[in-house]
Parts: sequence; structure tokens; C-alpha cells
Amino acid sequence: MAADLVFGVLPPYRTGVAADPAWMTDFATLVEELGYESLYVVEHVVVQAGYEERYPYAESGRMPLPDDCPIPDPLELLAFLAARTTRLVLGTGIVVLPEHHPVQFAKRAASVDVLSGGRLRLGVGVGWMREELEAVGVDFDDRGGRTDECIEALRALWTEPEATYTGQRFAFDRLVSRPQPVQPGGIPIHVGGHSRAAARRAGRLGDGFQPLGLDDDRLVDRLAVMRAAALEAGRDPDAIELTLGGMLGRVGPAEIDHARGLGAHRLLLSTATADPDELRQLLTDFASAHVHA
Repeated sequence: MAADLVFGVLPPYRTGVAADPAWMTDFATLVEELGYESLYVVEHVVVQAGYEERYPYAESGRMPLPDDCPIPDPLELLAFLAARTTRLVLGTGIVVLPEHHPVQFAKRAASVDVLSGGRLRLGVGVGWMREELEAVGVDFDDRGGRTDECIEALRALWTEPEATYTGQRFAFDRLVSRPQPVQPGGIPIHVGGHSRAAARRAGRLGDGFQPLGLDDDRLVDRLAVMRAAALEAGRDPDAIELTLGGMLGRVGPAEIDHARGLGAHRLLLSTATADPDELRQLLTDFASAHVHA
């Protein structure tokens, strides 16, 4: 069980502010000043207008963002915010990893990590929107295997002097990719998702697990699957950080104690309002009660 929780925050994407440089600067600096551990951003390269694929984290089957919501590239946005903060961990929650080629993505992520002083954390997932993956030429049904190979290839490029990797989808020999990340062993990779496959991936390959949209029974099941996969791979399941989620303004002592009981290392707080005064008050009140407690 984790000794205590740290807290991260997501900006209120649904309000359209994520591409507003002044708003995001004020938000990031406030989050840092109040002592939160991290700020997370999300990814959709594109959204198919009127998409048919079902969003798995809501009964409606629709994600809680309008199709035309501004969603900046997550690494570009974090590079921007890195220049405006000094301590805040900069996280993705999540990058749709199979949409990216690992050789290119390794350089982009390592560059942000180096320029931020080692503050990048990558939450990754396989993606749920078939139309988005197909728009960039990725076979939706192959996204799991592609994600596994991406993680393995990234780790090679980040840690080996001359990186070599051979997989079914990606292969390279003696590649020199510089700069390599500041963080020893490379940038931490936290696996997000709701499926048993995601839990197994976190156990086999992840530095962390960020289960999404699960009730207690399914969450307990996924944690058991993650731990079993870690042990089978010869890894310590207690070393895999657990990140759970909640809504700012609705998370209180009971929810925090529940997360602790599940062994969580972190609570990632979603936000819904873009009103700066209201959001400042919510963040300040929560920080006073829980971040500095």
C-alpha cells in the first residue's frame, strides 16, 4: 500500500481553454504554486466528426468533449508549460501510443524531458476511437501489439548508447538518438486503460498503471491481473505506481481514504470549470485540505 497520495490535475478541456496560452500559463503556475505534484494533458490527433466507435468510459458511448474541442499536441503543450514552471511533473493522460512511430516519438519525448529538467511522465494507451487510428494508417485490431513494441523500442532508444530492437512491426540496428532522457532508465511510462489487456501490459512493461472508468469490483480484478503479470515477468508489482482519478470538488476524505486503501500513489483530479475565480477557489480549498495536510 502506498504510504500517502500525491495529487495531479487535468485542465478543463471541455471548455475549450487548452489551446489558450495565457489561460494555460495561469493554470499551470497556479497548480504549481499550490503544491500539486503534476499537471496532465490528453491526446486526440483527430476526432472523426460524428464518430461511430463507442467511447468505453461513459454509458452514452460519447466522450465528454465536443467533436471540435481544441486538443493541442500533448508534447508540444507540455514543452510550452515546462518553460513556465519549475517543479511541476508534466504528464500525459494519455498519449495514444500506437499512432506514433517510436523512433520519432523517442526523440520528441526525450527532448521535452531534457529541456524540462527531467519532469516528463508518459501515460500511454492503445486508443479507443477506431476512426482516429485508421486516419493515421494504424490497424485498430493491431493497436495492442503495436503499443507493446513501441514501449520496448522507446526504452531501447532512451537507454542504449547504440539502440537495437527487433520486433514484428518495428526494427532498427545501432541507432544513436540524442539527447537521451535525464531520468535514469528513461521517461516513466504509465499504462492507461480499462481492460485486462491493459492491466497485463502495465504489469509486464509499465512503470505505472492508470486504470480508467472502473467500478470497485473490476478495479480490484484489474489490479490482481496487473500484479500477476508483473510477477510472471519477474518484476516487483509494488514498484508499479497506481494512479486513480476523481473530479475536483467531489473528492473528499472518504474518496482519498478509499484510494489509499487500494494502494494508489496518486489521484488525478479532473476539472470542469474554466472560470478562473471558481477554479482557483476549488484548487486552493482542495490543496489546503489535502495537499498540505
